[in-house]
Amino acid sequence: MLSPWVGVQGLNWLSGEHLLKEFVAPNGTIRTFCSHCGSSLGFRVKNATPNDIELAISTFDDDIPVQVDAQIYTAYKPNWCQLYSNLQTFSEGREG
Repeated sequence: MLSPWVGVQGLNWLSGEHLLKEFVAPNGTIRTFCSHCGSSLGFRVKNATPNDIELAISTFDDDIPVQVDAQIYTAYKPNWCQLYSNLQTFSEGREG
């Protein structure tokens, strides 16, 4: 199950940070979105700090090197989603 999220380091919001809002899901994961347009922007695992955010790939203007390294939250995958046999899977998050 591919995820549209990539880990980032040294994130510095250039503008619009005041528009960020968060939703905490029942499993403790945190979803960050734009309060103006509703775009999904980020994801954090339970108890992660704001600096530990993963960003939606679609937020980048330029191509970025992405290497899929795991399949997480597979317990919630739809029946039509095929998993990659060569990648490690986690039914919950990486610690789950």
